[in-house]
Amino acid sequence: MKVFRLAPLALSIGTLFAGPALAVHPTLVDWKSVPAKTLTLFYPAQSTYQWLRSADHPGAQVVTGDGACLTCHKDQEEKLGNKLVKANKLEPTPVEGKNGVVKLSFQIAYDNENAYFRTQWKTNAKNPGEAYPFRRFDGKEWKPFGGPRLNKAVRGGEQPAIYEDRFSIMIDDGSVPGFANQGCWLTCHDGERDSRKQPSADEVKATAFFQAIKRNDVRKYLPSTRTDAMASWDKGKSPDEIAKIKAAGGFLDLMQWRAHRSNPAGMADDGYVLEWRNFDAGKNPFSSNFDAKTGQPKFMYDTKKVGKKAFAADDIRKVSTALIRGQNAVPFDPNAGWKGGELIPQYVVSREDAAGSAADNMHVQGVWKDGTWTVVWARPLNHPAHDDDKALTEGKVYNFAFAVHDDNITSRGHHISFPVAVGFGAKAAIEATKLK
Repeated sequence: MKVFRLAPLALSIGTLFAGPALAVHPTLVDWKSVPAKTLTLFYPAQSTYQWLRSADHPGAQVVTGDGACLTCHKDQEEKLGNKLVKANKLEPTPVEGKNGVVKLSFQIAYDNENAYFRTQWKTNAKNPGEAYPFRRFDGKEWKPFGGPRLNKAVRGGEQPAIYEDRFSIMIDDGSVPGFANQGCWLTCHDGERDSRKQPSADEVKATAFFQAIKRNDVRKYLPSTRTDAMASWDKGKSPDEIAKIKAAGGFLDLMQWRAHRSNPAGMADDGYVLEWRNFDAGKNPFSSNFDAKTGQPKFMYDTKKVGKKAFAADDIRKVSTALIRGQNAVPFDPNAGWKGGELIPQYVVSREDAAGSAADNMHVQGVWKDGTWTVVWARPLNHPAHDDDKALTEGKVYNFAFAVHDDNITSRGHHISFPVAVGFGAKAAIEATKLK
């Protein structure tokens, strides 16, 4: 299997996966002996928690009675996705050329120490989504350049479509009421980015709840953290009440492999969904590359390694543009003769800087070949007692939900699965293979 390519560097598996030793590395698992389950992920448009419970949804009575989505939609993923991706009441801003479904192959195995995942999907784009929005020097200032395809400036042609591909896994151990039946729709709400009834930034900042949790926009959250029956974005419980929910395990584990911000470090990030889409405690493998005070980058490309200090727009998608500390990045030099049009990534990636619970997913590798991503992953079994993780344990069944962000898109523009039961040495829709 190829190692993820860094332009112009190439990392060995040993370098890429330096860190805690594994009994079996995910790239060395005999995946031919592990059954593959093909899941149909579909485009959900603006179907939210609130919409599912509204008079506009024919299945509202089932949903409000805590019934399962599959009561009405078993084997309907392809039909739903192909319908919702086109212009309709739930999709007021359809994306040209967007596919309605993604076929996701998923394999899972485990030994006494780790769970191992392998997943594959074919991308809609003809190239891997390895890039992330940049900052572009205009001769005086470093300004945003590029964005996801649902972004207003991108739709209007003011900015190019640039975004990273992602693969996400959400995990419930049975502690989140309703997740086994309704999956990610417990986390997707009116008010979130690119959703129905999205509030302005000023409205969010003026809301007491968001002042209390110190957030500036609305992202995934669980109904248990809101005070009203419809789980409105602005009707949040107190931080103390939310802390009690978290202590009782009433949150979802959310792990995301990112083609630009984590894959070059051989990692995936680690987070959880509760009152917001939070990252675990510690440090991610990526951080901002811009100094808010100076308005300048913190790092630039090492000309000795890359051949240039910055990239141009024509370089995007021809090479990997990840900026990686200790490999192809050096401190930014404001006197390096910057010219208009030069690009530097918004984020800098570092495996060495990742720390704490946020750095648990230390052994993840994604390779794009012939139009298909293959991602292999190791996750500790019987996880240490972090208060922001779900421990995977032999003999138990968990509710998984999957998502793929593809073709320069983010937020609700992804493809998602209905929840699926995954068992480790236990009967379930998908049963992990015990390695010998």
